[in-house]
Order: sequence, then structure tokens, then C-alpha cells
Amino acid sequence: LTATPKENCNFHNWTANGEEVSKDATCTIKVTKDAEYIANFITHKVTVLAGEGGTAEVSKTQVEDNEKITLTATPKEGYSFVNWTVNGEEVSKDATYTATITADTEFKANFKATKGVENSHEWIDLGLPSGLKWATCNVGANTPEGYGDYFAWGETITKSSYSSSNYTYSSNSETLPLSADAARVNWGGKWRMPTKAEIIELENSSNCSWTWTTQNGVKGYKVTSKKNGNSIFLPAAGCRYNSNLGNAGFYGYYWSSSLDTYSSYFACYLAYYMAFSSSYVDCGLELDYHGLSVRAVCE
Repeated sequence: LTATPKENCNFHNWTANGEEVSKDATCTIKVTKDAEYIANFITHKVTVLAGEGGTAEVSKTQVEDNEKITLTATPKEGYSFVNWTVNGEEVSKDATYTATITADTEFKANFKATKGVENSHEWIDLGLPSGLKWATCNVGANTPEGYGDYFAWGETITKSSYSSSNYTYSSNSETLPLSADAARVNWGGKWRMPTKAEIIELENSSNCSWTWTTQNGVKGYKVTSKKNGNSIFLPAAGCRYNSNLGNAGFYGYYWSSSLDTYSSYFACYLAYYMAFSSSYVDCGLELDYHGLSVRAVCE
């Protein structure tokens, strides 16, 4: 038997009834009955690469033209799969991907970190559409359950009393400048307070599930991503008004960096905030001189 491959094609083996009989392109076989021999050729080579944060596998590395192969990407702990690319161009966002091969092809599985540190403070990637990363604890806290510090909107230091008489921030810009952002001033780096839109993104049931729970003795919400399974804990830290701490353990109040600019009467007095209890999660408006928690974000 003699098999002659075409240009850009390699001989693979001879088979009879699906069983390999020889790997030699030219071979001598003793025939004792009617037989059909098939010369099999390999036309394309498939290779896979894995970026930092995971591994990549392919079902076959040598295939015929128009043959389908299956690619599988597996992220390591602390990473999530991003996409498959060929020559830098995205071909799929599915970790398990079936492709039809028509030429020698090199696939790369790309991953990204889902946990990390920015300027000594930890963040979690919840796989949100914006790509925003949320801090693992409140500004002023050292653990996810810690209440942390309380800030009036636009102020960057804590006080013993929170009232309109000692409120010092006077600008009415739609978004806080970083110089008046409690997250940026206290944590530095790329940290900042979330905008109203970013709070709504976190609250969106298509992105995250919210579960009222108790974590290490502290009540609050476990917010779990529906995109990658990562989660953060938001303690029900209450808020401060005058010298009192109210509703701790029952309600959580977290500032955004966005001011209400539509109300002609309250425009300079109300800012958007994330509010929740065991029965609801919302984005509302709060008097800006009250002391609320801050959960920082970074890109």
C-alpha cells in the first residue's frame, strides 16, 4: 500500500474497519480476505496556550480539514476565564468551546485575577459588566464584618457628632471630586466611592444575588456574583446622626459619590446612597450631613 499526501498534508495511518494496521505510508500487508484499507491524512495542527491564571486543553492536536475540536479552559483559584483568542482576536467567551479547524491554529485561553490588592487594601472582582472591583471591607475597617468609619458626604474625617451645624462640605457638584472622596483620601491608590450607577449595577438582580445573613456575629448582606460566584459582605452598620449610632444590626447605609441635582429645593442637601435591611435593598437619597459607611471601589 502506498499513501501520498497532498501539499500541506501529512500521512497519519492506514486503517481497516476502523482499526489501525500501519503507521507507514508505504507498507506491505498479507491479504487473506476481501479488505478495504483507508489512508488517513492530517491536514492541520492545533496548539493551545494558557495565559497567567489557568490551564488550557484541546481534544485533538492533529485534525483533518473541517474537523471539530473541543477546547477547555480551567481557571486557577483567584482567577476567572475571560476568553479564547486567535492571533489576538476573540473567538469565544465560553470556557468550553467547540471550533471547526480549517488551518493550523493556535488558541490562547485568557484569564484575569478575581482577587487582589490595591494600595494595601483587598478587592474582589464580581464579574460586573463595568469591570468595577469592590473592596472586601468598609473604609476604616480591617475585616468584612467591621463597621468601619462613618463620614458625612464630601467630608473625609470622622466626627463625634454629625449635624447640619458642623457640616463643612459646601460644593454642589454632581459627583464628588477625589479631594473630597473619603475612600480616595483615606485609602489612596485608585480607590474611590462608587457612583449611583455603580451601586445600581451591584444591586441589579441580573448581576448579583443578595442574601441577608449573619457573618461572624454581624448581620448584613452577602452579595454573590451571578457571573463568577465571588462575593462580598456588607454589614448592617447603621448610620450616625448627632452623636448617636442608629439602626446598627438592622440597616445598612452606604454613600455614593453622586449628588441629587434634580430637586430644586433639596439639591444641596441630599446625596444618593445604598440602603438595605433584611426586607429590601435600594438606592435612595439621604441628608448629606449624616454619617454613613463607605465601601470603596477601584477599576
